[in-house]
Amino acid sequence: MAVWIQAQQLQGEALHQMQSLYGHHFPIEVRHYLSQWIESQTWDSIDLENPQEEFRAKRLLESLVQELQNKAEHQVGEDGFLLKIKLGHYANQLKSTYDRCPLELVRCIKHILYTEQRLVREANDSSSPGGGLLDSMSQKHLQINQSFEELRMMTQDTENDLRKLQHNQEYFIIQYQESLRIQAQLSSLSTLPPADRLLREPALQTKRATVEAWLTREANTLQKYRLDLAEKHQKTLQLLHKQQTIILDDELIQWKRRQQLSGNGGPPEGGLDVVQSWCEKLAETNWQNRQQIRRAEHLRQQLPIPGPIEELLTDLNKQITDIISALVTSTFIIEKQPPQVLKTQTKFAATVRLLVGGKLNVHMNPPQVKATIISEQQAKALLKKENTRNDSSGEILNNNCVMEYHQATGTLSAHFRNMSLKRIKRSDRRGAESVTEEKFTILFESQFSVGGNELMFQVKTLSLPVVVIVHGSQDNNATATVLWDNAFAEPGRVPFSVPDKVLWPQLCEALNMKFKAEMQSSRGLSEENLVFLAQKAFSSSSINPEEYRSMTMTWSQFNRESLPGRNFTFWQWFDGVMELTKKHLKPHWNDGAILGFVNKQQAQDMLMSKPNGTFLLRFSDSEIGGITIAWVAENPNKAGERLVWNLMPYTTKDFSIRSLADRISDLNHLLFLYPDRPKDEVFSKYYTPPLSKAVDGYVKPQIKQVVPEFATASSDSASGNQYMDQASSPSVSHTHTYGLYPPSADSIMDGDGDFDLDDTMDVARHVEELLRRPMESQWIGHTQS
Repeated sequence: MAVWIQAQQLQGEALHQMQSLYGHHFPIEVRHYLSQWIESQTWDSIDLENPQEEFRAKRLLESLVQELQNKAEHQVGEDGFLLKIKLGHYANQLKSTYDRCPLELVRCIKHILYTEQRLVREANDSSSPGGGLLDSMSQKHLQINQSFEELRMMTQDTENDLRKLQHNQEYFIIQYQESLRIQAQLSSLSTLPPADRLLREPALQTKRATVEAWLTREANTLQKYRLDLAEKHQKTLQLLHKQQTIILDDELIQWKRRQQLSGNGGPPEGGLDVVQSWCEKLAETNWQNRQQIRRAEHLRQQLPIPGPIEELLTDLNKQITDIISALVTSTFIIEKQPPQVLKTQTKFAATVRLLVGGKLNVHMNPPQVKATIISEQQAKALLKKENTRNDSSGEILNNNCVMEYHQATGTLSAHFRNMSLKRIKRSDRRGAESVTEEKFTILFESQFSVGGNELMFQVKTLSLPVVVIVHGSQDNNATATVLWDNAFAEPGRVPFSVPDKVLWPQLCEALNMKFKAEMQSSRGLSEENLVFLAQKAFSSSSINPEEYRSMTMTWSQFNRESLPGRNFTFWQWFDGVMELTKKHLKPHWNDGAILGFVNKQQAQDMLMSKPNGTFLLRFSDSEIGGITIAWVAENPNKAGERLVWNLMPYTTKDFSIRSLADRISDLNHLLFLYPDRPKDEVFSKYYTPPLSKAVDGYVKPQIKQVVPEFATASSDSASGNQYMDQASSPSVSHTHTYGLYPPSADSIMDGDGDFDLDDTMDVARHVEELLRRPMESQWIGHTQS
């Protein structure tokens, strides 16, 4: 509902306050007849302190005048004639008033709208406790903007009082000099003859008494002015501190939390433009009040008058300096985080930004920012201010960057584009902790002055936790550490503590967020999928989701202890599913063609009630990153018996040779995708087009998958191997090639080809992790799905 419609329903004092907003400077009739147009304009986007915005303000003034003239022209009838004249008069009046200062029109309308919205909201809140005119976010932003308007008016008020105080003090000093002149004249009377002295002395003494009485009264008045001004400054600083706390501890912290969750696939954290505009307003208001307090102190020193004002001004100066310091240090932030899984000898980037840099003119002498990698323990010591040495836990190349000011956006930032971690120094690990559980952080630090070297600042900020790896095979476990930290870190924590166990629904939310981001899809994990994962995580057979809501999962269960009967952890299995799906199966998942999270028994139960040739796709229980096809068909060895068959799992290696859709097309005995969709209807759009005819006498070969047991006479029965399981749900295999050591382009040599001890020790620790797993299951290539 339009604000003006609701404002007209105000009553009592609220109505009186609303009416007092209008007058010669902006008639209430203009607000009434142009209410829709006024509320549709983007007044908030104009920075009143930026002279470059005057052009936009001028355009708004011209549009306002044009709207009034249009409204006037459309008035008809007797009443319309009078209104036409009145609106035309208002159009000319506003043009003449604001033509030379259009930004003042914007300031006026912004103040009117803020106040109206506040009055309406307060009236609405009092009549319906749970109600609100705007959603919570809009209300909060509205409150912030209203507080800034209040701060602006309070600062302007103290500025006026300070000027008045200065004027009165200057007049006081003139009168004080007059009293000294009179005293000098009285002293000089001693050189005159007695008759002349008696003639002139009474008048001078009377004049001196009058001036001294005035000076005494005025000294008391000046002292009262000073105390009143200090009291007003105290109230301004209280509101400033409150406003700054809301912006830094609520809005900016929420942005940082969104940034952290985006590392797990959460929605983007959003831009910083709104937060920066608020921080710049804080910086400007802080600085104005600091200058006022310093001028008040200068006036006190110029004319000392005994009283408590000296102590009050000292306290005010300390308060405002602390507020400015908190603002500057808190707005030195990492806009673009370095990668949280950081591989040595690999280029990476990061961006650091100072939100108040432009407003405080820090860019006039651009500061340099330095990046250093430090351990978790060093980060703790740094926050406790125990660390006085420049310790680091590794060497970063290209780790210095000068902050640059971008005039178009008003941002001051440092873009580290070519950093590289040359080597890492690890600390002693605790208990069963592996190298991929050790957390580091990138420390960014700088120093600069503001206000002509009036204040010096040393600023520091820490990146999100970073896990350092030296080999691609460590990426899986490092990602688990990062995901757990991003999901369950609490604001204001000691670096980088996270709970050792969390509720299963909390973990489900994190896994679902990650899965949807990897698939770039709105199709996340269903409740049935999450029940399947719970069964796997807790070795349970219950299908009731309510039973898992109060259960907790520890970090060890998540990615330290292997699943029962397997040589991999819960996370390693889940991450394998994500990698396989992301690389080769994404369109099929997004189409809903892959059920995926179904165990062998569930697949059998689902398929036995369907016609022969019905199949489904499920992720392998026994292999990381595997997917299998289960289908129902006649038992060729026993007439009349139907069995559910399971193909040996496909992996990334298989799909790099031939796609899933083509493999399904090859198998003629697969007819319907569960429950009853013809397979061509689902997969034909992904089939590889038929090969072209021979060129230059050469015929191109074709790879085709065959399951011999189900091959037709026309199929090439020479390819493929057969493995029959005599259980009720047999498995059929196709040829696989296994390598004990996966190929890798990674090297334990450094960039110069020299042997790197630190990197080699990391590889050795990784091998040590593998050796701690159950020996009987380490070297099994494939087990039954």
